[in-house]
Amino acid sequence: MDLDSEERGLIYEREEVRRVTGDTVRPGGFTLTDRALSLCSFSPGDSILDVGCGTGATVEHLINSYKLNATGVDPSRLLLECGRQRNPDLPLSRAPGENLPFPDGKFDGVFAECSLSVMKDAKQALREFYRVMKSSGRLVVSDVYARNPEEIADLRRLPLHGCLAGAKTMPELKDMVNSSGFEIILWEDHSKLLAAFAAKFILADGSLDTFWGKTPCGQDSCIEIRKTIKKVRPGYFLLVAGKAGSR
Repeated sequence: MDLDSEERGLIYEREEVRRVTGDTVRPGGFTLTDRALSLCSFSPGDSILDVGCGTGATVEHLINSYKLNATGVDPSRLLLECGRQRNPDLPLSRAPGENLPFPDGKFDGVFAECSLSVMKDAKQALREFYRVMKSSGRLVVSDVYARNPEEIADLRRLPLHGCLAGAKTMPELKDMVNSSGFEIILWEDHSKLLAAFAAKFILADGSLDTFWGKTPCGQDSCIEIRKTIKKVRPGYFLLVAGKAGSR
């Protein structure tokens, strides 16, 4: 299955999803954003790019709470418009992570929170992150990953359209980040945030089917899909990296 990033990302446009998750549309809200900021030592006025910014909630948080010069990009017209309606002053623009409209070495930090997994070409996106980041900059990624590598092939055969469709294993992610010119400084598992998020979503929606972006299916097929997802053991991680050789 090769879903494009727009198709995968449509899950974030769904009103029933955002009603449960809030504007951040990810496990933990700003918890991992704040955790990363405590580790990266950005200074007020530093330039930060949020890739896959959605409605701009993180951009607004970075500006208001940390006095950072934050900018957001997202491919979704709908989400960007929602953000502009909430705050017309937010610096948001429409662009995919694989083709960023910025010059080389512009940003002190690049954030991709629950967005790398919905990009069509994650490797190309990482190359773009590397290009637009300063040599002393920091990359922050938080996302879903597959904690059981043995089930990854079965996962990729499922008719999913959300972040789980693009989930990778920890070794795959680390290799992809390193091969893009980065050096990983921190990897933390925060799967408890995903579990809490799942419980909240199930309480509100009855299941995680909507968030995972599962296509309509018969009862037997749905049961098998849920079994496979359970075997994959979806987790959630935080990764901080710098350009190799710059630490």
